[in-house]
Amino acid sequence: MKIANSSTTAVSLVKAALSRIEETKEWNIFTFVDKKAALERAEEIDARIKKGETVGRLAGVPYALKANFLSKHRPADASVKILTEFTSPIDSTTAEKLDKEDAICVGCVNMDAFAHGSSTENSYFGPTKNSTDKTRVAGGSSGGSAVAVALDCVQFATGSDTGGSIRQPATFNGIYGIKPTYGTISRYGVVAMASSFDVIGFLAKSASDLDLLMSITAGQDPKDQTSLPDYYGADDTKLDKKSVGYIKEFMDSPALDPEIKSALESKLSALRAKGYDIVELSMPTLEYALPTYYIIQPAEVASNLSRYDGIRYGFRTKELNAPDKTPLDLLFENTRNEGFMRENKRRIMIGNFVLSSGFYDAYFLKAAKARTLIINEFNKAFEKVDAILSPASPNPAFKLGEKVDDPVSMYLEDVMSVTANLAGIPAIAFPAGTNKAGLPLGLQIMGPRRSDKNLIKLVEELA
Repeated sequence: MKIANSSTTAVSLVKAALSRIEETKEWNIFTFVDKKAALERAEEIDARIKKGETVGRLAGVPYALKANFLSKHRPADASVKILTEFTSPIDSTTAEKLDKEDAICVGCVNMDAFAHGSSTENSYFGPTKNSTDKTRVAGGSSGGSAVAVALDCVQFATGSDTGGSIRQPATFNGIYGIKPTYGTISRYGVVAMASSFDVIGFLAKSASDLDLLMSITAGQDPKDQTSLPDYYGADDTKLDKKSVGYIKEFMDSPALDPEIKSALESKLSALRAKGYDIVELSMPTLEYALPTYYIIQPAEVASNLSRYDGIRYGFRTKELNAPDKTPLDLLFENTRNEGFMRENKRRIMIGNFVLSSGFYDAYFLKAAKARTLIINEFNKAFEKVDAILSPASPNPAFKLGEKVDDPVSMYLEDVMSVTANLAGIPAIAFPAGTNKAGLPLGLQIMGPRRSDKNLIKLVEELA
């Protein structure tokens, strides 16, 4: 990571980032560019360096905020119409910690609206294009973050991962992305999607950059009661078994692209050559991971999105005249109909259905029990191995528009990534070469809770 010092100015780093942002406009990456504020901050940091004052560990480093991170000085619209008129009264804890270390936010990047999606096509601002092939998707929901890093607009970007939203776009664009242990980084000031799954993480060009960002942002936050005491850098879990597992059910899946399978086998061989034991793991309950996720997650979405009613904040409809309906009914109905994207509405409807009387026991409660079985199966697996290597996505980046009208096909893209979110464990996506068409291929490595730093070390061995 290039950091400002006596020979490299913060202004030069920011100007290079802004120039690159201008050059890559056709990818539709940034929804807001904070040029004036970024340059002013860079000048202030350079002045401090010139005076010999102490500066932060990220001095002058340009970065991008995913659009669901709240900021007093930038839009916080989560790429959805219903929040386009919203101005945040707070800054997210993550942004505060990065700014304290003198990183410079140059703008906000595109995403699937409210983080609902796996392609960044479900955005009020239109889709972001893949960094390698503009006819293909960027991945999602952190697609803008991934492409901003891959095309060198910024040195790193924030992301949120509810079911693979950091890892899948990282693999689609040939970069690194970390989904930490649930609660490692505070969620305060990040627009909620599904609160028992949401995790804050980063996308960058190297594992060492992820390590630095984790050391800065990990730690307990009194504003987030789900945040953990800072364990990062003092992990209790060590690589004492010197063993890595792979999931038989994933490897045998007919949905798995042959070239991704080959890349996985190659990495397993590399680890074996380094002295690791390679262990086949049978984890049959993972068959139920995707249906479990797509019952619990929409239920939490429906609850979290109920606050958007056109009264307290955000967009408000102007259409309040209709026969046989009160203005208040129309306010709720039309605001939500105009303000939400189609995928937002779909998830609200599914969530309300599985939570409704007569269906709660049949769906939501059963899914909650299945989630416990999945957690237990991962715990048993980690009694045998230090980490598990697997695909993050069964396919490389698909064509724009290919799955947008087929929600089930889109949901199946998450089949191998949602497992880590259900179990609350850390997972890191990393590049694993390219396929015959030149598209990036990526894998993920998962470990027990609080083994985040050890996973980064393992990824560095695989690089």
